[in-house]
Amino acid sequence: MACFALATQPRPMAMRRAGLLGRHFASPFRLLCRQVSMEPQAAVDRLKESGLLRTQGLIGGKWIDAYDGKTIQVQNPATGDVIASVPCMGRNETTNAISSAYNTFSSWSKLTASERSKCLRKWYDLIISHKEDLALLITLEQGKPLKESLGEVSYGAAFIEFFAEEAKRIYGDIIAPTIDDRRLFVLKQPVGVVGAITPWNFPLAMITRKVGPALACGCTVVVKPSEYTPLTALAAAELALQAGIPPGALNIVMGNPSDIGDTLLESTQVRKITFTGSTAVGKKLMAGSASTVKKISLELGGNAPCIVFDDADLDVAVKGSLAAKFRNSGQTCVCANRILVQEGIYEKFANAFAKAVQALQVGNGLVEGTVQGPLINEAALEKVETIVKDATAKGADVVIGGRRHSLGMTFYEPTVLGNVNKEMLIFRQEVFGPVAPLMRFKTEEEAIQMANDTNAGLAAYIFTTSMPRSWRVSEALEYGLVGVNEGLISTEVAPFGGFKQSGLGREGSKYGMDEYLEIKYVCMGNLKGT
Repeated sequence: MACFALATQPRPMAMRRAGLLGRHFASPFRLLCRQVSMEPQAAVDRLKESGLLRTQGLIGGKWIDAYDGKTIQVQNPATGDVIASVPCMGRNETTNAISSAYNTFSSWSKLTASERSKCLRKWYDLIISHKEDLALLITLEQGKPLKESLGEVSYGAAFIEFFAEEAKRIYGDIIAPTIDDRRLFVLKQPVGVVGAITPWNFPLAMITRKVGPALACGCTVVVKPSEYTPLTALAAAELALQAGIPPGALNIVMGNPSDIGDTLLESTQVRKITFTGSTAVGKKLMAGSASTVKKISLELGGNAPCIVFDDADLDVAVKGSLAAKFRNSGQTCVCANRILVQEGIYEKFANAFAKAVQALQVGNGLVEGTVQGPLINEAALEKVETIVKDATAKGADVVIGGRRHSLGMTFYEPTVLGNVNKEMLIFRQEVFGPVAPLMRFKTEEEAIQMANDTNAGLAAYIFTTSMPRSWRVSEALEYGLVGVNEGLISTEVAPFGGFKQSGLGREGSKYGMDEYLEIKYVCMGNLKGT
């Protein structure tokens, strides 16, 4: 029996490191890509043989179906073919997953940091050794090109490697006492059971960026992946078990979003919620966490400005803007949503940028040479159409694209809109698709005002050859991440998170560890005696 649940429209949180895009795309895998593109079933067969195509939830180290037998279908967005059916879980399964995580917490948190580090390192090694299979799985269920999927696997694995190392660097403190017979200590301890809700656009990296630091700190986790892309999460969990991460430390439940989310929020055993997705859902989770006063970290929607100044290197600006806008078909929360171009370079930039966009090859991500895949579903496609229609009705020019692709399904033509203004929806709303709106500005001050004129504050990009300007504008932008002359800025060693309504907390880097730790003060008194 199928379970049809209302799915939230998640907003991704991560980008790949710039160098990962093609570095790992070796020629043997290119041959595999050509073979799979001719015989789609071969991809599924390969994954079954590898043991990574798991189709059950994971609770307490056991693979289980939904208690009522309900399932949901996982489809390939490029073809509409059903890849597999997975359990449609709800309150009962989530409750048991929480209990499993809670019971395991006492033993996992008491392991030494070195022991936890070794488990995470082994998990990292297994992810890397299965990199090609995981990339294939990501492309099948999410649609992104294989090159990007390979980049995501390397990027996602890097969080496990980094936090395996950081597990051994959780330091406390000693405070000088105010009374001579006392000693004051600060300890950092794991917060407890973590509920992690992850999106579909980066089905591996958004899990490892949350689960990695949680496990490193000694927490246990219940993960709810997107209903659109649960297979990658299940494959990662299989490798975690193989790595020796104990049963119950990592649990995976998928299915009815509201039932699972409400159960996580209502449980007093869950002490932390971490979420990547839409601002609207993030606000609901924030409100729902209040009744049990949970720690919460949120990576929410963006409305990233990309500012191109007159003094920018044109080639660098075009290349960087292209990467910032069209990666993953524009389906990332750090995608350039508004490209602000100074009037002195506008025409040159618009022509060069449109030419570069025109060259983007659209198609099934399993076909070699594809650089843009489909949108995740019909609702996403309709949203893009609505925003483009609004812009053109209000005076925007369609430079290229602007319509559904001839490939059908949920493919959309890479699009450039010219002469966009503040009155259009695309200035205020995250398009989450392959549409690049160009806007003119005159002065640096005007560009900063336009960039900051939004409730979002996740990522921003600027292109200039002036070092003083790069400092001035970077400091003036109300965003958590700023790329200067670079469109791919995310890395596991730097903090990722936003200002304003783009979220709370940071992921990645040493700062990401703090989200999963409590600070305890210990006062030892009466120390003058023997």
